[in-house]
Amino acid sequence: MPKPLSLAFDPIARADEHWKQRWGSVPSMAAITSIMRAHQILLAEVDAVVKPYELTFARYEALVLLTFSKAGELPMSKIGERLMVHPTSVTNTVDRLVRSGLVDKRPNPNDGRGTLASITAKGREVCDAATRDLMAMDFGLGVYDAEECAEIFAMLRPLRVAAHDFADE
Repeated sequence: MPKPLSLAFDPIARADEHWKQRWGSVPSMAAITSIMRAHQILLAEVDAVVKPYELTFARYEALVLLTFSKAGELPMSKIGERLMVHPTSVTNTVDRLVRSGLVDKRPNPNDGRGTLASITAKGREVCDAATRDLMAMDFGLGVYDAEECAEIFAMLRPLRVAAHDFADE
């Protein structure tokens, strides 16, 4: 859990008021600042939950992705594509998982230059335990009900579509 700010006022609302006075009303400024603060809060909360498993949320996501694959393994390039991260980040993440004994790496027999990452039995156990803990704390979103979580997802989807994360159906 992140350290509470315990301020007597909402700093984002205050910044919004100052912004309006100086440059005029720009609701997107308060929205982006709120999203960024929410990201900080949620990342701190989920990282605290997965830390006892010697994971970060990024490493946890990689483990989950591997459990979703049919054979429990994926090419490194596919991991980066699905997690929407740079190849260097994928390498760093997977290498740390390998050092922890949660993932193995081997040459990709279908791509002479590629590498496959595969989840180990220990990796599956850790992933399942961390998932139970994250689900128990609603991934940090316990202040929202299921309908509100669906609304958040729907509200942010157009932003992801506009970024060309995926083809809109």
